[in-house]
Amino acid sequence: MQFTGKRYLDYSSFIKSTFGERVQKISLDIGFSCPNRDGSKGYGGCTYCNNNTFNPDYCEPTKSIKEQLEQGISFFGKKYKAQKYLAYFQAYTNTYSDLDSLKKMYQEALNVEGVIGLVIGTRPDCISDEIIDYLSFLSKKHFISLEFGVESTLNRTLENVNRCHTFEETKATYEKCKNKGFHLGAHLILGLPGESKDELINHASEISKLPIDTLKLHHLQIVKSSVMEVQYKRNPENFNLFTSEDYIDFITDFIGHLRPDIIIERFISETPQDLLIAPKWNNLKNFEIVAKIDKKLKEKSTWQGKYYENAK
Repeated sequence: MQFTGKRYLDYSSFIKSTFGERVQKISLDIGFSCPNRDGSKGYGGCTYCNNNTFNPDYCEPTKSIKEQLEQGISFFGKKYKAQKYLAYFQAYTNTYSDLDSLKKMYQEALNVEGVIGLVIGTRPDCISDEIIDYLSFLSKKHFISLEFGVESTLNRTLENVNRCHTFEETKATYEKCKNKGFHLGAHLILGLPGESKDELINHASEISKLPIDTLKLHHLQIVKSSVMEVQYKRNPENFNLFTSEDYIDFITDFIGHLRPDIIIERFISETPQDLLIAPKWNNLKNFEIVAKIDKKLKEKSTWQGKYYENAK
C-alpha cells in the first residue's frame, strides 16, 4: 500500500513514483462561471465559496493561459531547478463550456514548454460524454486528472450549501468517467453545517465506493465575501467549526475508514489570513498540520484503511 513510511498514501510520493522528478501544479483562472452562479441552476454560488481564497497573484482571467503558465513557471523556477509542470484549471467550473472552446484552452496549456499534463477542477453536473472522450484521448499522451467537487455525500447538506446537484448525480458521473485512462479526484469539505461526527465519518465510507484515485480534504472555513459569512455572523450557533486539535484527532479517525488505495492529496486548505474569518488556527501552516497528523496516527496506532474492511 505505502509509497513511503507514512501511514497513508501521500500525493508527493505518488508524483515522485509516477514521474521520477518534481512536478509542480500551476493554477489557472480562465474566467469560467458555475451553473449555480449564472442562473442556469441557481444564483449566488455555493454558500462557502470565494475563489480568491485559492488563486495566486499570477492567476488572473485577463491574462492568457500561456501567460499565466509562464509566469507561474518563472515563479516556481526560482525556487526549484529541474521540474515539470501540470496546468491546474482551478477556479470555478473548468468544463463549463463547449467542447471546441475547451479543446483550444487545454491545448494552449499543453503547448507550453515543461507542461506535461492537466488537472481540471469541475462539478459532477458539468461534464458531457464528448468532453470525457476528449480527455480520454488526451490521456494517451499526457497526464490528465479530472477532479470533482463532491463536498458532501448528504443531499440535505448539498441543498443547504446551494450546490444545485445531488450525490446521486455525483455517483453517476464517476461511473461515466471510470476506466477512461485519466485520473479521477474528489474534493470533500469536512464540517459543513448540520453534519454529525458519525455522518462525517460515513463520508469516508461513501467516498471509498467511488472510483477515485485521489482525495482532497479540508475543514470548513468561513471566508469573506461568501454567503456563509453572513450566515455565520447571524447564527454562529449553527456552525460547529473544528479547532486544530479537534480536526487532527478527527481526521486520523476519518482516514482509518478510507479505502487504503486512495491517494490523499491534502488534509487542509490554507486560506489567506486577510480573507479568513473562522476558525483561526494561530497561523499553523500546512506542513505543521501534516506533521501533527503523522504524530497522532502513530500515537493512536492507526493508519489509512485500518477499519475499511470492517465497513464493507
